[in-house]
Amino acid sequence: MGSELRHRMVLTNGIQMHIAEQGTGPIVLLLHGFPGLWFSWRNQIVQLAKRGYHVVAPDMRGYGDTDSPPDPSSYTYFHIVGDLIGLLDDLREEKAFVVGHDWGVEIAWHLSLFRPDRVKALVTLGIPFQPRSAAVKRMAGRFGGGFYISQFQDIEKAEKAFARYDHYTILKQFHVFDKHDLIAPPTMEISDFLENPSSLPTWLTEEELQYFASKFQKSGFTGPLNYYRAINLNQELLEPWQGAKITVPTKIIVGDKDLGFKSFGTEDFLMGEAFQSLVTNLEVAIIDGHHFIQEEKAKEVTDELLSFFGSDMKYYRCRSIKKKF
Repeated sequence: MGSELRHRMVLTNGIQMHIAEQGTGPIVLLLHGFPGLWFSWRNQIVQLAKRGYHVVAPDMRGYGDTDSPPDPSSYTYFHIVGDLIGLLDDLREEKAFVVGHDWGVEIAWHLSLFRPDRVKALVTLGIPFQPRSAAVKRMAGRFGGGFYISQFQDIEKAEKAFARYDHYTILKQFHVFDKHDLIAPPTMEISDFLENPSSLPTWLTEEELQYFASKFQKSGFTGPLNYYRAINLNQELLEPWQGAKITVPTKIIVGDKDLGFKSFGTEDFLMGEAFQSLVTNLEVAIIDGHHFIQEEKAKEVTDELLSFFGSDMKYYRCRSIKKKF
């Protein structure tokens, strides 16, 4: 072990998982979302390792250099939490600090729900823990067939729509998206609806986006889209956990301009008593930023992580909300 970034493959839960790791000390597990990679945490990996943590960022199941099973039923929370438990076993660590973004948040919530004995503390970027629902059928009824999650359900159709553009363009569209919603007009595919801006945001370089594109060109989009296609199955399988609470120490960091925060009633739910009754040991930090907050506001997010990890977790009992602008 040492201070240099290392890459290796780990056999876990029947798949080969690629991880990037750096540093020594307590484990910090960084879980990316859609459309991301381990590389989505490039800034946090370096800075957390410098501060005395062993940082581990996997390519999640279906992404990058990790195996990508073709069947959507292989992408339930149980499969992916199983991947992470196997990873922790390989690292010979009983517990880890866990951080998630986008779909990585959903996995982090359910890792904490299923196996709180393996989680020291949890940080989620933007997405609150929510009770079971009617899932995709409810979304389609509320937002229509143009809603991106509804469109992603159709096996092969979404991939064919994406294939009309190169991987660089698709990834650029999702990374810089800044409209009020992800709902395409009737008869239009979401990949045609998203704009293709001429320039990149200051937090994402041409070389960085090219790296993302090179990995998606290799692995494709079917694995990432299968997370959405397993939503209904997840809801069926979660029946035994109906009403269960998240009890590990938790911090939510959310960008005040994040589409997911400003839409779908998320802001009101996050600030309400119902959510805080589900997550019993909670701190919320609202900072200036958008969806890809760990990239856009890398220092601010890293500082929030370090502050939280540095708390005395044994005695941590906080239920506060902070706004930083």
